Amino acid sequence: MKVGLFIPCYIDQLYPNVGIATYQLLKKLGCDVDYPQNQTCCGQPMANSGFSHLNAGCDQNFVRNFSEYDYIVGPSGSCVLHVKEHLKDENNPGKAIHIRKHIYELTEFLTDILKVDKLNSKFPYKVGLHNSCHGQRGLGLSSMSERNLPAFSKVEDLLSQVDGLSLKRPKRNDECCGFGGTFCVFEEAVSVKMGKDRVEEHEDNDVDFITGADVSCLMHLEGILKRKGSKVKTIHIAEILNHD
Repeated sequence: MKVGLFIPCYIDQLYPNVGIATYQLLKKLGCDVDYPQNQTCCGQPMANSGFSHLNAGCDQNFVRNFSEYDYIVGPSGSCVLHVKEHLKDENNPGKAIHIRKHIYELTEFLTDILKVDKLNSKFPYKVGLHNSCHGQRGLGLSSMSERNLPAFSKVEDLLSQVDGLSLKRPKRNDECCGFGGTFCVFEEAVSVKMGKDRVEEHEDNDVDFITGADVSCLMHLEGILKRKGSKVKTIHIAEILNHD
């Protein structure tokens, strides 16, 4: 299968190692991976700020870059969800629909398409998992505590395959970290307090790292951890699954 690697702009600019780890991991698992050089922002920040009518250029560029691949995979639940739900191109509606039906967040792709059940990964640390809202409630990467349904987690299933990793769950396993895109800008105090609450529960578990499928949430938590001088670090799940 031919896979187009979608790397969101903030990962490209601030956390390039996440993109590299995603590429290497997909290659290890036998995928024919290509990185379209002319990709840019998916347009989520504009849409979330009420300017979705200005997204046409982003949408058209996304279609030009990714319409010819069997699957499109990205290490960001929020960006993938935005494309899955909102991508459109009036000049190429069929291509836009193809992308929307074939774009996957990394852990979703590994679980549902590749059906990975064995990873040659090692990460001998205590790790806390942060369930991001877009991934959990938008993409269905894990069950939600407010619903009386059988528990599951695609992310935890993958982490369980990593040799030496000890997973530690916070008490409130699926509570928002407070990032919320522009929410952390316009509601700074609330956002920080929510992040501090998340960090406190992970620190209580004496974890070495906090991981998750969304770099945006991890970036928010990382800022709080650094400001308080915590020993806990953040790491994207792609970096763990690719670690040997």
